[in-house]
Amino acid sequence: MADPSSYRPEPGQIPDSPGVYKFRDEHRRVIYVGKAKSLRQRLANYFQDLANLHPRTRSMVTTAASVEWTVVSTEVEALQLEYSWIKEFDPRFNVKYRDDKSYPYLAVTMNEQYPRVQVMRGHKKKGVRYFGPYAHAWAIRDTVDLLLRVFPVRTCSAGVFKNAARTDRPCLLGYIGKCSAPCVGRISADDHWDLADEFCDFMTGRTGTYLRRLEKQMTAAAEELEYERAARLRDDIEALKKAMEKNAVVLADATDADLIAVAEDELEAAVQIFHVRGGRVRGQRGWVTDKVEEITTGALVEHALQQLYGEETGDAVPREVLVPALPDPVEPVQQWLTERRGSGVSLRIPQRGDKKALMETVQRNAQHALVLHKTKRASDLTTRSRALEEIADALGLDSAPLRIECYDISHLQGEDVVASMVVFEDGLARKSEYRRFQIKSFAGQDDVRSMHEVITRRFRRYLAEKERTGEWAEDGEPGLAGGTDEAPALTEDDGRPKRFAYPPQLVVVDGGRPQVAAARRALDELGIDDIAVCGLAKRLEEVWLPGDDDPVILPRTSEGLYLLQRVRDEAHRFAIAYQRNKRGKRIRSSPLDDVPGLGTTRKQALIKHFGSVKKLRSATIDQICEVPGIGRKTAETIAVALAQAAPAAPAVNTATGEIMDDVEDGAPETTADAPGEPVPTGAPDERRGQET
Repeated sequence: MADPSSYRPEPGQIPDSPGVYKFRDEHRRVIYVGKAKSLRQRLANYFQDLANLHPRTRSMVTTAASVEWTVVSTEVEALQLEYSWIKEFDPRFNVKYRDDKSYPYLAVTMNEQYPRVQVMRGHKKKGVRYFGPYAHAWAIRDTVDLLLRVFPVRTCSAGVFKNAARTDRPCLLGYIGKCSAPCVGRISADDHWDLADEFCDFMTGRTGTYLRRLEKQMTAAAEELEYERAARLRDDIEALKKAMEKNAVVLADATDADLIAVAEDELEAAVQIFHVRGGRVRGQRGWVTDKVEEITTGALVEHALQQLYGEETGDAVPREVLVPALPDPVEPVQQWLTERRGSGVSLRIPQRGDKKALMETVQRNAQHALVLHKTKRASDLTTRSRALEEIADALGLDSAPLRIECYDISHLQGEDVVASMVVFEDGLARKSEYRRFQIKSFAGQDDVRSMHEVITRRFRRYLAEKERTGEWAEDGEPGLAGGTDEAPALTEDDGRPKRFAYPPQLVVVDGGRPQVAAARRALDELGIDDIAVCGLAKRLEEVWLPGDDDPVILPRTSEGLYLLQRVRDEAHRFAIAYQRNKRGKRIRSSPLDDVPGLGTTRKQALIKHFGSVKKLRSATIDQICEVPGIGRKTAETIAVALAQAAPAAPAVNTATGEIMDDVEDGAPETTADAPGEPVPTGAPDERRGQET
């Protein structure tokens, strides 16, 4: 490990101008490339106290043994040189996107005498028109099969083409009319090239011209009583329309744009790109990268733009690029894109309308890609076994933790405090064992105290179940003096109630040292000493053990860390879903819920008649009686109940700050808080928001 002060440049050596810098290790290998508006200010950030550096940056500067730089004239030149050096040196500490698959393109070889339509992967070739990328090669073949009726362009390989020319016999496609057969001279080279050019025009979105032309030809053929030709043209029109339907219109005005979305966690990031041409989604692709350096979303977007357009020119760079966050600064990147296209390129964040809605779709795809990437790592039996073994080694366990339970606390500014418990067995989620908790012993925000309560309640049930089944032969019942919780109402398939009968080998809490200490204290108070406890802190993905002053740092590529992250993230998702559900019920509650005998139908009739609870409260008994289904006795009961109920605090729209009228209607909030409520599997993902 090198000391950065040993290779720090002397004061005044670093110029105060734009440029690109390289860090090299002791073997002279380039390990990091960066650019800066001011080399002096940027490099000074690396040579400060190591304790102030981000752990990944600290790892880079201690691995490096030297630094060098190149001065350029503008920030755009710096961007171009940075991209070139990253491609040349492949530095280990730079963000490197990797395709989660090799995406196929529909390619038309316009650089040949007889252009050919085919599926192509890999690097793009000069003179070839590309369309896509597509998710699957069969999607390209389906599209081509439909279009060959109207544009019978050559699709055969060079060997098949030469053999047909030698024997003067076309292939099967030539006989059935899906190839114009230039190999046997049915069409000249120039006419075939024009046909391929029309095929490309149709693929770029200029569809209306060809449809109108075919419709005119069909009408003319019918008028001339050439019904077979008219029927063939009709089928050609249907084939074109079917090909167009495969790419639905998502943006108006024939927009050409690329939409880029990023989903990230502490260690990885997934990027999804939708290619929209002529208002239609023509292709989709995605990348996943390890975050080996401290990096913002804007910087991730910048690296994605470099990889996406670094080798592209002309129309391959669209007029508009929509991103979730702008690089800082944005002007050099925008100018670089403009130079590559040869005309103006707009780089911006969509704010409203169809483009913002489509960006949300791209964002969901990015989030799904990140989850899928992590799930693939965990789905393999060998990988899961290795992950469990790594966890056991890192935490000093006697055996691999085959059952892991994770707990998380969620609330919104101290209100509706809830907790979740998720279960992973053999490295896979077991959703039928999930439980959720309401915090009952106190009000307000205290994650440590909440964690202590949840762990206590869960393992009280475990001890009570052991005693019931005769597995626990001791006389006392530690931890049960305060009373037991009710059994959950849901039952197993065999009729037995779902209980906390199975102890985990490892308890994971979402948090750091305080939460871990609270969980360990709760287990100690119950006399349980054979269950391991650890915590996973979000900020640096550190693993905390009870009583330790320093965390356990698992390697960034550790399968064990990936598994702990998945368990923690699932507990977080499940807790927020329950917390939002409770908050929604509380907001929808109404004073009418306390009126005996007043059902949902008559409550809705009252609200519909008066408009709000506030207006209903000020109504007379005679006015209430005017509502269909409400008698005088019921009206008197309603009036008394509303008079006794204190007016609720005004609802506030948190997005605008607007004070809204009373809640107009609401279902009564029901709580079925056992030590943990069993819930249906497949709970929706509700991670968005500011809840914790």
